[in-house]
This record gives sequence, structure tokens and C-alpha cells, in this order.
Amino acid sequence: MALTLSYSVTGVKVKDEVNAEGVTLSNAVCQTYWKVTGTDENGNTGEFSGATPFTAATVPAANFTDFADLQESNVLGWITAVVDADLSYKAHIEMQCQKMIDITAVSDKAMPWAVEEDITPDPGLGLIE
Repeated sequence: MALTLSYSVTGVKVKDEVNAEGVTLSNAVCQTYWKVTGTDENGNTGEFSGATPFTAATVPAANFTDFADLQESNVLGWITAVVDADLSYKAHIEMQCQKMIDITAVSDKAMPWAVEEDITPDPGLGLIE
């Protein structure tokens, strides 16, 4: 059963980092925290949380996006590129989402041979006055 994966960023850490050109890139994203929701064809969902580090050391100053100008879609692009490049990691994420779906599909049931007790209070058994 294939899952549709939907990512969201839950947090970032930044630091000033000097790139290969010797330029200091202020507030460069160095750590991301994210969540992925896997949805199966029946609409059942499972979640996985992850963290991905980044470095701006190889980012040319001309290609650097200032932190204030970042959009979630930028950061998600970085994260999904890392996840998609590692097929075993992506399979692990999908497996964890599927496990969550499978766990939530399990429910307790009364045993068919067990007699259910009637717990309706008897109105004739009131307090002694």
C-alpha cells in the first residue's frame, strides 16, 4: 500500500557561517526539525518526526537566501532533497508511518463468549433514609 507523504517544518536553528568565498552568511540555517504525515489510500494517517542538519559553507553569497526571506517551501525543498536522495531512509520513514497506521487500526473488542454485565443502577437500591 503506497503512502502519500506530506512534510511540515516544526523548527530551525541558525548560526552565522563563513562560506568558501570567505563571506559571513548571517543566520544561516544549520538544523531543521520536521514532521511527515503519511496517508494511505483509505485516508488513514501516521506520522514521523525527523531532524536534518545543513551547512552554508558551500553556498555562494549570491545564492544565499536571507533568513527573513525564507519560506517554508524553501526549507522543505532542502529536507525532501536529502530524504529522497537516501532511499533506505525514505523507506524507513514510510515504514514508521505505516506502523502508526497499523497500530491505530487495532481496537479492543469484547469476547463473543463473554456475558456483558448490566451496570445500569437499580432504582430500588437507593440510599437508606
